[in-house]
Amino acid sequence: MEWPAPEKPDTKKKAATAPSKAPSKAQSALTQKKGSRVDSSREGTSTPDLLAPTTTNQPGKLLRPSKASGKENLNASDDGQQLTVLAPEAITPQANDSEDTDMVDVVADAAALAKAVGDTDMQGPYSREEEIEKLRTGGSMTQNQTEISRVRNLSRVQMGAFEMEPWYFSPYPQSFTDSDMVHICEFCLSYFASPLPFTRHRAKCTLLHPPGNEIYRDDHVSFFEVDGRRQRTWCRNLCLLSKLFLDHKTLYYDVDPFLFYCMTTRDEHGCHLVGYFSKEKESAEGYNVACILTLPQYQRKGYGKLLIAFSYELSKREGKLGSPEKPLSDLGLLGYRAYWQETIVDILLQKENEPANVEDLAALSAMTTGDVLHTLQNLNMLRYTKGQHVIVLTEKVIQDKERQREKERVKGKREIDPKRLQWKPPVFTASSRTWNW
Repeated sequence: MEWPAPEKPDTKKKAATAPSKAPSKAQSALTQKKGSRVDSSREGTSTPDLLAPTTTNQPGKLLRPSKASGKENLNASDDGQQLTVLAPEAITPQANDSEDTDMVDVVADAAALAKAVGDTDMQGPYSREEEIEKLRTGGSMTQNQTEISRVRNLSRVQMGAFEMEPWYFSPYPQSFTDSDMVHICEFCLSYFASPLPFTRHRAKCTLLHPPGNEIYRDDHVSFFEVDGRRQRTWCRNLCLLSKLFLDHKTLYYDVDPFLFYCMTTRDEHGCHLVGYFSKEKESAEGYNVACILTLPQYQRKGYGKLLIAFSYELSKREGKLGSPEKPLSDLGLLGYRAYWQETIVDILLQKENEPANVEDLAALSAMTTGDVLHTLQNLNMLRYTKGQHVIVLTEKVIQDKERQREKERVKGKREIDPKRLQWKPPVFTASSRTWNW
């Protein structure tokens, strides 16, 4: 009796139904040695490789798209019969790929592309030379502020008996850019492009001082307080003039929320403008100066320090601590540092045998504690001993003060006399201290 031969197992059905087992470590190592570079780059990752032949051509294996949304699933049908395979170039290289991309070449290509794009942008409707010429003649405040501040649009300016060469851009009318000399009336600050209308204006102009209240007068100078809301045209002309010599000044039209304190010298012809500083009617940060300028023909004569001293006298009369609006220009920072140093050293010399602290110095000088600390640190006068900081008058500071006194004996010194100041802090309504929009 013969027994029937046993049936052979159906390997195809087992391959189609049996779940795939993870390869062992030894098999993975052999596969990596024999496989391609793409296979070796996927070591240690759980993401299946779409280019591997074991997954794309395995008989009986049904490919189904992943549930995650991606480019590989955009063209796949709902029944899972179609699957979009990414090209090798589209796969993001891993950190340990053997075919690592040369990052130096990538950076160089990106820089070349950015340069090409930049050159294309510069070759737009205006070239660089045409854009600078457009800034010089038009003065569009919406373009690059750095280019605007560097390009002067006026050649020369005549004001009274002085001729000046502007330093920076100022948004005067476009027709003035072609004039060799711009004539400015030193009393009303009106501007003219030719001598004939300027001569006619001077014959009719009756203003002999800034259009405001005179609040201070001594033997040398006078100070006038001008309200920007009441004298808009004059204050706008003043801002246009000051913008010729200030790089960081941006406000020249909206002058309503500001008070302008103008310093003048007197002679038989009238009061000639020397410099000014502007101040907000209501400053949330406690600034006592918004913008300060001494005209170039009066610089290096002590008028800048006189303007700074007058601003602090107003702060003392208000009973507040004041500080200039930041950032300061280069010349403004030098002027303020010199004033702060002189003021603090004078107070310490007067209170030589009395203890002093930062708060006392701030109260006596109407300076903020931050400005006092900045000055003390700049002069190296703060020392730490016995667990506390001490203010010390160094030999260098005392020697500098003696040299300054010698110069003042020869050249003289300009000072503000508080007794001559006829002024009370003004009180404004809400409408008069805000923008007139």
